[in-house]
Amino acid sequence: MPPAAEVYIQATDTDPDVRARAVVEEAHQRLLDRLTALTESGEEPTDAFTERLGRLLTATEQTLYAAASGAAETRLLVRALRAAAGTVGRHSASLAAATDSAERVGAARTLAGMLAVHLGMERAVLLPALAALPGVDLSALVGDFTTVLAGGRPEDPAVLDVREIPHGRRHPRIFTRFARLADGESFVLVNNHDPKPLRHEFEATHPGRFAWEYVESGPEQWQIRITRRADDA
Repeated sequence: MPPAAEVYIQATDTDPDVRARAVVEEAHQRLLDRLTALTESGEEPTDAFTERLGRLLTATEQTLYAAASGAAETRLLVRALRAAAGTVGRHSASLAAATDSAERVGAARTLAGMLAVHLGMERAVLLPALAALPGVDLSALVGDFTTVLAGGRPEDPAVLDVREIPHGRRHPRIFTRFARLADGESFVLVNNHDPKPLRHEFEATHPGRFAWEYVESGPEQWQIRITRRADDA
């Protein structure tokens, strides 16, 4: 019998996935509430608001998008959400650059509408899709999301050994690790076979943005150094 802490009723408040989704929804709502206040007042956005929005976009990219980009079922969804997040970031810059109250109100309203739709898609589509993906621990992902949102950085291993992880659960873990690399950083993947399908997925999701170097090539163990390249590399 599992420990009491692991016993829950699915789709209720005792379900870890439900609690994880509530954490993300609360973070979204706090940001939207602040943006609504800016829209109504015409106040100049503070550095704290701009930083909070940037952290939210970064936290989502490094956790939720990263895990979903490694699965065929959600890859196209993530591509669309990343494009929308880029647009949100550009409109945030327009709000910060507004020079008078009327311009700020207009920019804030535009940003608020875009952000509400974008975050709504994440809550209504991305989070349920992630919860349904094999190998994705939504609670752990949201824990890392919270860490990044607070300005921290999750601890990530320099060597990621996936040999003991079931095959269907490996890729989300690998893509999440890659998403947290800064330009020029790398990690070593250890596997019990040559992960050629994984390389094809990297080529589809991060074309030109990674380097793939064999450190050891079998026959029982493969080690590959995966490096994040800069945009202009």
